[in-house]
Amino acid sequence: MPSLVVTLVGSDRPGLVGSVSDVIQKHNGNWRESRMAHLAGQFAGIMLVDVPEADTESLIGGLNLLSSQGLKVVTELDAARTTEESAGAVWSVNVLGNDRPGIIRELTQTLAAHDVNVEELLTECNDAPHGGGQIFTAKAQLRLPEGLTIEFLQDELERLATDLMIDFAAS
Repeated sequence: MPSLVVTLVGSDRPGLVGSVSDVIQKHNGNWRESRMAHLAGQFAGIMLVDVPEADTESLIGGLNLLSSQGLKVVTELDAARTTEESAGAVWSVNVLGNDRPGIIRELTQTLAAHDVNVEELLTECNDAPHGGGQIFTAKAQLRLPEGLTIEFLQDELERLATDLMIDFAAS
């Protein structure tokens, strides 16, 4: 059964997710996974939808009609999706530190240099207690390549800045 990866962006409003789910159900889709958020008055989401091959084009068309409700929709078909996991260990990582420009760039460059795949990334900045600026936090799911130890990767990431706290846990 083919799968669609669907991204959605538009002005947030009540009922938006319900409209999307109506279209998916009408075209025999199965909503499998999603990540959705409200960011600065906008709705942003990504989802994985399984759909019978005979209904794929009609589902894509139905989702595209949501543009009349102010929703930008992008769909990518993955007819060859398998359920096999990639090789390598999956680790959860939490990063905490004083916010500054370039933290994500530095983190992702270090990860890419060691062939680490970022499978999920959530970031935010919040006011530090007692008016001390902004605190940056990140939570990520990382897939390490075979042969890379978590201890080595932690050392590499901790070299980025003395004020970053990095905590790993097996997933």
